[in-house]
Amino acid sequence: MAETIGARDLFIGVNAIDYSGYPDCRPEFIRAFEQMARLATRAGVEGRPLTIHTPLLQLSKSDIIRLGLSLRLDYGLTHSCYDPRPDGGPCGRCDSCRLRAAGFAEAGATDPLSQPRR
Repeated sequence: MAETIGARDLFIGVNAIDYSGYPDCRPEFIRAFEQMARLATRAGVEGRPLTIHTPLLQLSKSDIIRLGLSLRLDYGLTHSCYDPRPDGGPCGRCDSCRLRAAGFAEAGATDPLSQPRR
């Protein structure tokens, strides 16, 4: 899609904490994907390669939470769950939910999704 709309910069929110369970969060995967895009897209072959930016890669979950809070991100509009409940809310049990909960706790913040639903 990036190539079809003429985008040259792609941003993705992967970070180091996710490496063990999510192999596509590793820096070597990102580098390999960029290389593949240089070889497999017209833009790449014509010298207009796609660059993948990973601004959260080296941040801890708590650093990510703090950054979002400083930018006034409404975390109530987000979730990280890979196995959501039937109503779309996070399960609270999967690795991603546990990592998010730990990030909020370490940041000294309350996850709005951990509050009872009204």
